[in-house]
Amino acid sequence: MILVFAETWSGQFKKSTFEAVQYAAACAAAQGSQAVAVVVGPASAPVESLGAYGAHKVLHLHGPERFETALYAALIGDVAKELDARLIVVNGTANGRALLGALAVRAEAGVISNVTALPESYSPVRVVRGAFSSKGIEVCESRSACTVIGLVPNALGAKEASGSDAAFEDRSVSAPARATVVEQQLASGTIALPEAERVVSAGRGMKAPENWGMIEELAQVLGAATACSKPVSDIGWRPHREHVGQTGIQVNPQLYIAIGISGAIQHLAGVSSSKTIVVINSDPEAPFFKAADYGIVGDAFDIIPRLTAALRKHLN
Repeated sequence: MILVFAETWSGQFKKSTFEAVQYAAACAAAQGSQAVAVVVGPASAPVESLGAYGAHKVLHLHGPERFETALYAALIGDVAKELDARLIVVNGTANGRALLGALAVRAEAGVISNVTALPESYSPVRVVRGAFSSKGIEVCESRSACTVIGLVPNALGAKEASGSDAAFEDRSVSAPARATVVEQQLASGTIALPEAERVVSAGRGMKAPENWGMIEELAQVLGAATACSKPVSDIGWRPHREHVGQTGIQVNPQLYIAIGISGAIQHLAGVSSSKTIVVINSDPEAPFFKAADYGIVGDAFDIIPRLTAALRKHLN
């Protein structure tokens, strides 16, 4: 049996959940097994629809009101033991990464994080993962009876749904809270960076926070998320939730546009998995150009408005 944690945000499924379910379904198909999706807590989305992404059954555990690492690990780990799961798939969101270790302990399982491909074999589990801040790859092997796999968001993508509704089981669970949420701040009206197919990012080359309007306009035309370098978030020009890099959010978009960012190694470590990197910088010696697929040397304040206008005309 293959288990997959079907994470929700405000009761809704996002692309990374569908990606994880499809990954689990592919693993199940390769072994002649079944994929069971576990939903924990409130879900306003139709959970049976996960069958369209390959889940054979959806188990909805009612009780918890919000994500809590130890509690979720206990609940999912117990289900894994009950179903004798050989593989547990978790998507690599912030919650997913927090869950990996605790879930592996609860399920008495091995764990392989940062996975970017389907397993090469299942007995033992052998799979490719990103290493050294995605600058290299490793082939890891788990000989445990059960293995927890943590996926890199956007590494495989979620294909268009082609399955059917899954079998469904509702289950109430005892869920005593072990922690109290003092404050919660949620970003709204934006595209989540880990799931974004396109990202427009900028650095101190923008000179001042009031100049970010052109970055947001370009992102809006492209249907992209906005991001920034660490110095920009450190000085308060942009919120920390937009900071991408080794110590921020690691992204894997189809398109990453870097504007006025020199390309320090810490920043490159968080964006190097992008499929196409476009760099716009007035300094022809900027290190970022060495990692770019396309580069433009010039003044961003001249280039960005013209690029935005050209894209708006082309895309409309």
